[in-house]
Amino acid sequence: MPFHASWVASGHGRFIQQMDEERKTFVKKIMRFLPMLTIVLWFSVTASSVCAKAWVSQSRLLNHAGESYATAQDPSYQNYDLALREYMVHRINKRFGIVLDPKIYSGFDLLEIEALFKCKKKEEPFDIFLKIFPKHP
Repeated sequence: MPFHASWVASGHGRFIQQMDEERKTFVKKIMRFLPMLTIVLWFSVTASSVCAKAWVSQSRLLNHAGESYATAQDPSYQNYDLALREYMVHRINKRFGIVLDPKIYSGFDLLEIEALFKCKKKEEPFDIFLKIFPKHP
């Protein structure tokens, strides 16, 4: 069967038309995928920055693991207590939405405050539990 120029041209034309359709389909898929990818990347960057802040304060706290202190006036104990205060204030704020000043309560008071907040009833205000603890300026 001899090849005619018109037959080759028409076959080539169909091939080009098919390639154009595939290209359009591919572009449509990319246009659907791109916004989803952008949203996923945005959430991952946001989540990683939030987790990084929590991780930094937690790692500062864990730097003191295994240490023992002679007195509460020991400078390394004061560093530990400050790290504990900052971490607990962040954790209480994140979990209960209550902003506390880390300078007012000791680290161990904040641990107890968090435990009481976990056990409180819905109708009980947070202030009742905060009045129990002495404030340290």
